[in-house]
Amino acid sequence: MPPELRRRCSDAGDPKYGGVSHDVHGRRRAGGVRCERVWLCLAVLVLVTAINLRGVVDSAKAFLVPTMLFVGAILALIVVGLFRDAPVSTASAAGHASALSDNATTVGALLLLKAFASGCSALTGVEAVANAVPSFRTPAVRRAQHTEVALGALLGIMLIGLSVLIGRFHLQPVHGVTVLAQLADASFGHNAAFYLLQFATMVLLALAANTSFGGLPVLMSLLARDNYLPHLFALKADRQVHRHGVLALTAASAALLVFSGGNTNALVPLFAIGVFVGFTICQTGMVRHWYRQRPAYWQAKAALNGLGALLTGIAAIVVTGTKLTDGAWLVVVALPLLVLAFEGIHRTYGRIGERLELGRIPQPPHRARSLVIVPVSGLSRLTSQALTAARSLGDEVLAVTVTHNDPEDRQAAETFRRDWELWDPGVELIEVPSTTRSLGRPLAAYIRNLSHHHDAQVTVLIPEAEPAHLWQRLLQNQRGAVVAHAVRRDTDAVICRLRFRLAPS
Repeated sequence: MPPELRRRCSDAGDPKYGGVSHDVHGRRRAGGVRCERVWLCLAVLVLVTAINLRGVVDSAKAFLVPTMLFVGAILALIVVGLFRDAPVSTASAAGHASALSDNATTVGALLLLKAFASGCSALTGVEAVANAVPSFRTPAVRRAQHTEVALGALLGIMLIGLSVLIGRFHLQPVHGVTVLAQLADASFGHNAAFYLLQFATMVLLALAANTSFGGLPVLMSLLARDNYLPHLFALKADRQVHRHGVLALTAASAALLVFSGGNTNALVPLFAIGVFVGFTICQTGMVRHWYRQRPAYWQAKAALNGLGALLTGIAAIVVTGTKLTDGAWLVVVALPLLVLAFEGIHRTYGRIGERLELGRIPQPPHRARSLVIVPVSGLSRLTSQALTAARSLGDEVLAVTVTHNDPEDRQAAETFRRDWELWDPGVELIEVPSTTRSLGRPLAAYIRNLSHHHDAQVTVLIPEAEPAHLWQRLLQNQRGAVVAHAVRRDTDAVICRLRFRLAPS
């Protein structure tokens, strides 16, 4: 078990970390976070990752059923609850202490701001539609707009409906029981419908990470396209999924889960702050966009985006202030560092573009004299194939072998030279002495020295046998990889690796 995870597991008995606690009657009650929760979270993370690696369509199909089950259960709860005059049951909250202070009689401005920020947190996720616009079918923008409107309407109906029922049944927050569980108990009663809603909620919360998997890899691809992230993140796999973005998100998520001991409540503020900061920046950018473009009714559009920037900015400040000591400081530190990293990557790509003269018309290509070097260590069909390919590629071909000073190696080198002269392939064999057992460095030094004295394009053709079965590759000596690494590191020669496929016997 990793040390960090072992430490988190050792905190299982501390109520601060979700260990064993007691209710108002002194009864022993299991805490929220245990060692097993970390492994459970990691297992769900692996499941979500595997589904997303299969592509957008397959992941959408996999998450459609639990999502529809949850939405249907919530709507049923609201409809049934509106016909209730009083709670059907309060069994779920029985015996649990109230989360309100005994002297909580007034509502202050700070509490209102905190409630506003927490309410805004419930609406996070709508940004995933905007991030995933490139994943929509044509017309992508129109489809994304319809999806955003439908999502906003559905969230509004559920949030307002649940809020009405909370006031209707006079529910209060209690330790150890969610408000949604109290609402289900009050509307349905403590029966099968109650447990069905709890199960649907559990499954949906477990799969809620798919929101990030659907949006962040696409966003990372856009940043990579604009040279703010490595271009690797802009690549798509065969299933039209940004695989490297998905894997990077998985690694970061796993690290956060282990660091927090599986306590997702501690991670929610980190997520909310990042979302609200992003919302504020986007809305501010839209205000600048409308001001510069000035289309019809641009004042109303700018005012709407300005109001959105103000509200989300307030939410970001409130959440950061109230959760600063609970881990929000990590976001405060991480965001500037990420911006600096993005700027550093962008400057690096800018310098590379200048060296490559991107965006300019280059000089016309011309034919240069070519010299092909073939590393050899013995005579075989592979050697013959390599020399045949080399003679078709270059004006001049040299075969190079590395020799050592050991008596046994000297005898083998003399035998190899005699066999080469008897074979007479029409290619000169060059012996490169090595005082050590190294293979790549002496060869790279010879090629570098040769490049300085020859006005020709040097190409190193490395012959390699490719076994028919994957496990047989473990039997190879990897000489080709060693030579290729040394030549790439120490010279400017072109590297060509010739694969000789071995047919299965």
